[in-house]
Amino acid sequence: MSTINPTGKEIISVTTELCGKPLTLEVNRVGFRTSASVLVTYGETVVLGTAMVSKKSISGMDYFPLSIDYEEKMYAAGKISGSRFIKREGRPSDEAILIGRLIDRPIRPLFPKGYRQEVQTVASVLSLDPNFRPDMVAMIAASAALTLSGAPFDGPVAGLRVALVNGEFKAFASPEEREASDLDLVVAGIESGITMVEAGANEVSEEVVADALAWAYDQLQPAIALQKELAEKVNVQPLAYELILPNDEFQTVVDEWMADKLGEDLRKPYPERNELVSTLRDQFHDAMAEKFGADDYKTLRSEYDEAFTMALHKDVRRGIVEHNLRPDGRQLDEIRQLSSEVGILPRTHGSAIFTRGLTQGLNIVTLAPLSFAQMVDTMEVTDGERRYMHHYNAPGYTVGEVRRLGSPGRREIGHGYLAERAVMAVLPTEEEFPYAIRSVTEIMSQNGSTSMAATCSSVLALMDAGVPLKRPVSGIAMGLMMDGDTPYVLSDIADAEDFAGDMDFKITGTEKGITAIQMDMKVHGLPVEILRQALDKSKPGREHILKHMLTTLAAPKPTLSQYAPRIEKIKINPEKIGAVIGKGGEVINKITAETGAMIDIKEDGLITVAGNDPKKIAMAIDWIKALTEEPEVGRIYEGKVVSIKDFGAFINIMPGIDGMVHISELSNERVERVEDVLHEGQILPVKLVGIDERGRLSLSIRNIEE
Repeated sequence: MSTINPTGKEIISVTTELCGKPLTLEVNRVGFRTSASVLVTYGETVVLGTAMVSKKSISGMDYFPLSIDYEEKMYAAGKISGSRFIKREGRPSDEAILIGRLIDRPIRPLFPKGYRQEVQTVASVLSLDPNFRPDMVAMIAASAALTLSGAPFDGPVAGLRVALVNGEFKAFASPEEREASDLDLVVAGIESGITMVEAGANEVSEEVVADALAWAYDQLQPAIALQKELAEKVNVQPLAYELILPNDEFQTVVDEWMADKLGEDLRKPYPERNELVSTLRDQFHDAMAEKFGADDYKTLRSEYDEAFTMALHKDVRRGIVEHNLRPDGRQLDEIRQLSSEVGILPRTHGSAIFTRGLTQGLNIVTLAPLSFAQMVDTMEVTDGERRYMHHYNAPGYTVGEVRRLGSPGRREIGHGYLAERAVMAVLPTEEEFPYAIRSVTEIMSQNGSTSMAATCSSVLALMDAGVPLKRPVSGIAMGLMMDGDTPYVLSDIADAEDFAGDMDFKITGTEKGITAIQMDMKVHGLPVEILRQALDKSKPGREHILKHMLTTLAAPKPTLSQYAPRIEKIKINPEKIGAVIGKGGEVINKITAETGAMIDIKEDGLITVAGNDPKKIAMAIDWIKALTEEPEVGRIYEGKVVSIKDFGAFINIMPGIDGMVHISELSNERVERVEDVLHEGQILPVKLVGIDERGRLSLSIRNIEE
């Protein structure tokens, strides 16, 4: 194979070992017109990472225009989409959006503040090894492309997805190993520290999670070193750029004007603090407009407003570091006022409101037959169904703004998924509770920790709906301020602390352990020991919130709402499924037509029957039992004579199952001819007395008389 590409550039490849397999990065084979493109190969997984960097900053923009996308390609797994109508990849699946967000979160903070050039990174999966998930390979591909682009990216970044297999940590676990694992942990970091954590867990202890963080951080270092090696070989040239930062003169003016208006004057409970800040901001702009003239100030207002916000952030940090007091006057470990209630909506199957300070979530639970589970169609082999779905909505009015309504964005999908993972570990099995469950959180008001309000409100609503959770789950958002090497850990952070802080750390769990984690850093990496400290300090806050929730509703309600569908279940031999369905669906269609019940059949033989009339459900269950029942020796059946022979008669005792009663078993008296005792079509009780090795049934009438 040629080592020179069509443009005359040398094809460069570097390889290292990562968690027992070769990891290869290759440039100059594809993507000739990108700012940078890298082919990453790990096992049989191949991901193309591309980066495009605009040449100029976008004027007037007050945020960094970075977009990071993860592209699923069905062909990568040798699949065609299971959709009947759409075969081409279109809108990304929720899973692809979540992975794109997973890659974005550790990368975004590594660009300098004030960088306004548009950057787009795309990780496209071209070949999929089904033995492990490709998301962490995609993260390496995106990071490597950005590292080679020349943009001011303080990477490289690498990530690992860690499972707990037979008591040992393992990266790139198989689907079967992940399914059996009590921990599904994603850790991303740079050379100097961890930058992002996300996890789902089956009530795992804080100590185990912290140990997994340390293990993953050590294991991902070869992938970081390999990206640096490639950058040296490519001889990356930094791109010129300008930072759009607040003018120092503007900041000086703001700081002088606000010098006697910060500190204790603003340390008030919410919403009083918000109103004071809003009033102060208006007063400041009025003063500046008077100073510069209204017309001239119009062009300066946005820069002065940014400097005003920066002064507020510095005041928040100063209060915490110097006085151990937060913007609303709380102590560092103090939780805002809590309140909650359940059963507030009369016609829904379950409902609850959970309020923490100014943050409030209304959750509604809907129960349905298992056929209403969401079909998942991705390129990975883990396609299947989502039986439990949590959806999160937060319109503009929840933050006091006017916004157009539209489809959920990445943030809404991410927050919903976090709350969903928080509860997955404590849901009953399908056999224990044969329902599809949809949980929707409508955020009513935002002031920090809305995903945790979604978690707490959903747990209360699930219990209100009568869903038999194993244990209730609570959640808390933790924050961090770093003053040099000194960490200040905050419990239950609000917006002001989130915006001014260095870490946003959400953690959910039961009294037994952790069920979900989402941790994002704004600083360039943190050591494991600081994260261990944050984990430990989150536990008392979680316990405090859980205690409050249990005063509202101590356990799941014993009965379902009168408006929820009634569902009964029956487990049959999977080999009997055909008997229930019938040729062309003839049998099951007849059952549903005559009973009005909705019937769902799983491959393992679990059948659920749903309906509003318990009598009709029972009728359908009895019908299915009759179709699938296994013959039981010693049991008496009501049989029908189907044919008569010289040596006895064949009698049907169950649909499709006949047995033979020998002439000697017809009566205690001697019988000369079978026709003297039986006739075809006759209905009579018979006893099953034996089943031979070939499955043939022996019946008796004489034994019944005895």
